[in-house]
Amino acid sequence: MKKTIMAIAVTSAMTMQFSACQQQTQRENPLLQESALPYGAPDFSKIQVEDYLPAFEAAIQQKRDNIQNIVECQDSATFENTILAYEESGRLLDRVANIFFAIVDADKTPEISEIEKQVQPMLTDLENEIMFCKPLFERIRKVYDQQHDALTGEDRKLLEEIYKEFVRKGALLSDDQMERMKAINLRIADLQQQWGDMLPNATNDAVVWVETKDSLAGLSDADIAQCAKDAESRGGKAPYAIVIVNTTQQAPLASLDNRELRRKVYEASIHRADGTGKYNTFGLVCEIAKLRAEQAEIMGFPNYAAYSLDNTMAKTPENVYNFLRSLVSQYRPKADAETKAIEDFARQSEGKDFQLQPYDRFYYSAKMKKQMLNVSDDEVKPYFNVDSVLLNGVFYAANRVYGLTFKEHTDIPTYHPDMRVFEVIDKDGTPRGLFYCDYFRRPTKRGGAWMGGFAEQSRQRQQLPIIYNVCNSAKAPEGKPSLLTWDGVTTMFHEFGHALHGLLSDCQYNRLGGTNVARDFVEMPSQFNESFASIPEIFDHYARHYDTGEPMPADLKERMLESINFQTAYALGENLAATCVDLAWHMLASNQVPTPEQAATFETEALRQMGLLNPQIPPRYGTSYFNHVWGSGYAAGYYSYLWTEVLAVNIADVFAQRGPLEPATGQDMRDKILSRGNTGDLMQMFTDFTGMAQPDASGLLKARGL
Repeated sequence: MKKTIMAIAVTSAMTMQFSACQQQTQRENPLLQESALPYGAPDFSKIQVEDYLPAFEAAIQQKRDNIQNIVECQDSATFENTILAYEESGRLLDRVANIFFAIVDADKTPEISEIEKQVQPMLTDLENEIMFCKPLFERIRKVYDQQHDALTGEDRKLLEEIYKEFVRKGALLSDDQMERMKAINLRIADLQQQWGDMLPNATNDAVVWVETKDSLAGLSDADIAQCAKDAESRGGKAPYAIVIVNTTQQAPLASLDNRELRRKVYEASIHRADGTGKYNTFGLVCEIAKLRAEQAEIMGFPNYAAYSLDNTMAKTPENVYNFLRSLVSQYRPKADAETKAIEDFARQSEGKDFQLQPYDRFYYSAKMKKQMLNVSDDEVKPYFNVDSVLLNGVFYAANRVYGLTFKEHTDIPTYHPDMRVFEVIDKDGTPRGLFYCDYFRRPTKRGGAWMGGFAEQSRQRQQLPIIYNVCNSAKAPEGKPSLLTWDGVTTMFHEFGHALHGLLSDCQYNRLGGTNVARDFVEMPSQFNESFASIPEIFDHYARHYDTGEPMPADLKERMLESINFQTAYALGENLAATCVDLAWHMLASNQVPTPEQAATFETEALRQMGLLNPQIPPRYGTSYFNHVWGSGYAAGYYSYLWTEVLAVNIADVFAQRGPLEPATGQDMRDKILSRGNTGDLMQMFTDFTGMAQPDASGLLKARGL
């Protein structure tokens, strides 16, 4: 969940404006003051764009001063004067960065981009200074060598995490190696900044313009209205527009009758950033991959995957590949059968010579589902009003299982009018923190869905968590309800699982709390929380018609829930393929990385070697638009979605055995996993709750209906 730093060019006049803003002395910078709002929430009614850069400058200087104080301390290094002092050295910078990068992701204007462009090298320089500060590391190492065994609990874990971070970043390298690592860090940061600029621009530019309403036949009236709204918000080059979202497949492909338009939408999606259009990210991809491989080699690893996975539950690439191969061997026959069934169905109406294409699959699968199960998205969406899903589904489940209640606050300012704020109160009446949600897409928001925090829970800092969820659902026109597909419903439950991990944290130190865990554990609470969406008592509480308030009829509900696992080989296959692409790039030595011209072929060969080259089931993300890997923190880590799904299925089985809404089980989950952050061994936490020595992967395919 690390924030990607992006930038775009601005006019010299704008640059002069920012320069002038830096000189202001007439007004106190609200980012440098303690907020008077509940929980220390950011006061967006006072924060102005020109506040961010001077706030970063002041916060970075304060952290430098704090680090210098540790280095110059004349007393022998101790946990308190070195480790704890280091942990607390960046409190102001944490606050400023948490607020700013939330805006970067969710409401990135040209002004925000320009500030980001200036901030990135400042932050990278600071990290280099700290990670390669030998006097600082010597004090940390002395505490580790001399006091580790005497410390207990979170104090010991904090020491281990800080020491390990310095070592993994290169604190034990030679001077020459340190200088090279610094240069690599700076260059990667610059490349990721360029990536973060290019990808959203490429995605926005890939919009498919549509001249007539008739061309949109098959879409619902609400979807056609959304296309008109999207066209207007993107310049109105035509009356209608189909926008491209972050994944390979696009939702309209399930409904559009016009095959040629389906082809255009699919092609726009897969080619958004590979050079066939205006944008090409392959140059950035290849250089980032090469530099990461060099980083790993400097650190003594054969490739970046080995380096990255050394700090996870999986431990080695071999363990990940063994896990994937076991799934692939079971998945492929089911995928082939699924494809044949869809093509056979299509030939009933299109003729025996019809050849199913990737842009046809969702269309005929939807028709097949309608015929076999008599259910469609348009039939169920009226029962999935986003407000009801939130209040009567997501929040209701959290109340039943964990005892939480939610009180909306309209008096706390937000960064965008679409955002809502809720105070979270525990079952004994004590406050747990604040939860913000921002669910609707807009051109200034990056694609996808995520969780983050304006502040993380820490007893040391006397800070309760301030957590947010961001999604990209379509917002209905004024006066109309915003309705979701089932995928949109589960996305809200998923992201709130992350939010619960942050809100229920009860840790001493900021660094150890909430979601600050290994990548291949962090997705477990979110994937587990999806299971509540289909529990009958929860489902009946939120799946109500937006107009009448009536619950979904029993027969429709039965058909809808049965359809969840209809033809699910595709979903597993696109995830397996994306995981394969990610690992393939990061298993390379620095001298093996292909050229930009070879990048597309490299992806194809990587899929072929894993038995996943299937035109009907492409990767969920192709190399050229794989933001998790090139712009976020999931390099060599996309496998974690499948890995943690196994954990989540095992945990859901425990809930099912004990009673899925049993408060005692929810409390057990809180006590043994959700409240503990990264304060202990993650596998032991899993074992403590489930009683299982090791996860059981066999449940994954069963849970997916395979």
